[in-house]
Amino acid sequence: MTPWAALAIFSAGLAAGTINAIVGSGSLITFPTLLALGYPPVLANVSNNVGLVPGSASGAVAYRRELEGRRPRLVKLGAASLTGGITGAVLLLALPSSVFKAAIPALVLVATVLMAVQPRVSAWLAARGERHVHGGAPLLVGVFLTGIYGGYFGAAQGVILISLLAIFIDDDLQRLNGTKNVLALVVNGVAAVTFILFTTVSWSVVALIAAGSTIGGQLGGIYGRRLPADILRVCIVVVGLGVAIVLFVAWH
Repeated sequence: MTPWAALAIFSAGLAAGTINAIVGSGSLITFPTLLALGYPPVLANVSNNVGLVPGSASGAVAYRRELEGRRPRLVKLGAASLTGGITGAVLLLALPSSVFKAAIPALVLVATVLMAVQPRVSAWLAARGERHVHGGAPLLVGVFLTGIYGGYFGAAQGVILISLLAIFIDDDLQRLNGTKNVLALVVNGVAAVTFILFTTVSWSVVALIAAGSTIGGQLGGIYGRRLPADILRVCIVVVGLGVAIVLFVAWH
């Protein structure tokens, strides 16, 4: 690996860690960077996933104030993320990537649209008594399925998670963003363990992405926590639309 390649990977990790803490979809920076440098797709995907785990942890720590008093929620939803993440990682190792390619851009687009209309959807669910402090069965199912997606590929996992949380849970959006960071950490963590045990990982790539994303997670926490809820919602929608378009163009 040349010094310039190492710098590119570290910088991509820094940007990805920052974006993941605020919105999600940082993998759309690191993964294409690795492909451009000549890494095979599966090796790039698994190494990217393992490298971003410290960044996810850093982002979760940065939002620790928003997580105070939310332990029951984190335990309940974390179990769904854990199960989904393991399932997704196993599917990545067992199935060809083409299986999910057609569905992923549409999935991200649906989540983005839901985030854009979230206040109205939330009000409708509240009127029906289906919006709770910790979310109900539909949210658990959604978090589990998102965990499968996150363990398999993961780009814009954060966008999907925050959309689901904002719709089904009656809480401040920044607190929900902190929850999103923890759930993404759970998914990425169990997927990383699976990859380390059962496939090949580039540890030089992992180290560079980990270093950059850890710093980025703190930066994202510093600036993301200052965003008003409406601005944060706009950022999520803009990023989500961008991700859906990029994935659709790249895979069709």
